[in-house]
Amino acid sequence: MDWTSLYLKTSDLNVFILGTGEVATRRANKFLDHGANVKLAGNKLSSDLKSKGAVLASTDDVNNLVEWADLVVVASGDEEMSCHVSEIAGDKLVNRADFPLEGNIIVPTSFNIGDIEISIFTNGKSPLMARQLRKKIQSIITEDDIAQIELQDFARSILKDKVEDQKERRDCLYTIFEDEKISEFIENKQIDEAKDYIEKLIRGLL
Repeated sequence: MDWTSLYLKTSDLNVFILGTGEVATRRANKFLDHGANVKLAGNKLSSDLKSKGAVLASTDDVNNLVEWADLVVVASGDEEMSCHVSEIAGDKLVNRADFPLEGNIIVPTSFNIGDIEISIFTNGKSPLMARQLRKKIQSIITEDDIAQIELQDFARSILKDKVEDQKERRDCLYTIFEDEKISEFIENKQIDEAKDYIEKLIRGLL
């Protein structure tokens, strides 16, 4: 397997999408929701995409659009045009929605639960199973897990100001995570009380 999972910062990234169909629209929404500048070449745009700032361009202008883009997404049923765009993209980031393994970047199925984002990639073997695995994962992550993330983030922000040594910060975070009193606060939905307790606990640990 020669693919490595990474997260790409997309704020102000220039994304050109060849196509305006269902897949292209889904890709456009994903990038727009994460702060990218998106231009699509195709027939027409939905009002939703327009309201988010997407721009409709002509397929006659694909060469300039590829040059403008940091990331090129091929999501068109026009095989000849798709191959042309992929070829002129050169060393740019290219996502082939039609033949994913022929590009150099994959847009996997992903979903959010609170501040958690989870992506699933089956190496192109089964998009259907990616969706099934998504359902399984969604069913086991609880509100308590989300609350624990919030409290860990709260504790980390305090520790970063007080503790220079990373290992010492990590040990403190494990102590907080394993504290039964914090688990009780989470179970009772007492997040503010848990934060007060964490501040006192950190003072006692340092």
